[in-house]
Amino acid sequence: MSAVLPSAPDRRRPEPLWHQCERSIRALIESGQWPAGSQIPAEDRLCAMLGVSRITIRHALRNLEESGLLRREHGRGTFVRSATLVAGARGLTSFTEEMANLGLTAGSRLLGQEVIAAPGDLAAALEIDEGAPVLRIRRLRLGGEEPIGVQTAHLPLERVEKLLGAGPLDGSLYAALETRCGIKPEEAREVYRVALIDEPEASLLGVARGGPVFVVERATADSRGIFEFTLSLMRGDRYEIRSTLRARPFFEEKP
Repeated sequence: MSAVLPSAPDRRRPEPLWHQCERSIRALIESGQWPAGSQIPAEDRLCAMLGVSRITIRHALRNLEESGLLRREHGRGTFVRSATLVAGARGLTSFTEEMANLGLTAGSRLLGQEVIAAPGDLAAALEIDEGAPVLRIRRLRLGGEEPIGVQTAHLPLERVEKLLGAGPLDGSLYAALETRCGIKPEEAREVYRVALIDEPEASLLGVARGGPVFVVERATADSRGIFEFTLSLMRGDRYEIRSTLRARPFFEEKP
């Protein structure tokens, strides 16, 4: 596969070679020279293209794989992955920030916005009184103009009244909460499970009815307590969960 490198690694620069290689490969993907689903050159070919060692190339490829841009298939090679949102150990970020980390532009389509009386289970999740008013915002989330998930956010109205009448929420909800309401997330708890999708969400996400989706429940808090409970349905073919597991040291000091 021929490709025009935007820039070759320069050993005179203080930036590590593996990081320069990672940036060059990412640029080839983002420019469309290596489109989604295509197989990238083998490690020895990449070494020749970039003028670096196999260890350096492997470091760059591992980082790109962990970020969700590449996938390795045993016995076949390495392929450019369709945009995939990777969940796992990470900082507290918004969907918009997670898309940016994948080199994609996040988008939203507002599906509905209304004030409801919190039923018992929702009130418990938000730690508010049952029947208290809650702003419910339902959006189709996009990454690179492709549907990735349907998210329904619930926020206690007393804390987010300034969101009402301020225009459509087509950007980051967290950014709007910070600028309009002075709310900045500090901690979140997430629960993941797998379910089979039904209508109308299947049509919204462009998947077959009965296909697998990740159901993600997220409760987010600031210094005053929980301000958001969001239920998300994420496409099973564009969302994955990764974890790094480590053995407990044998001689770890006991409390």
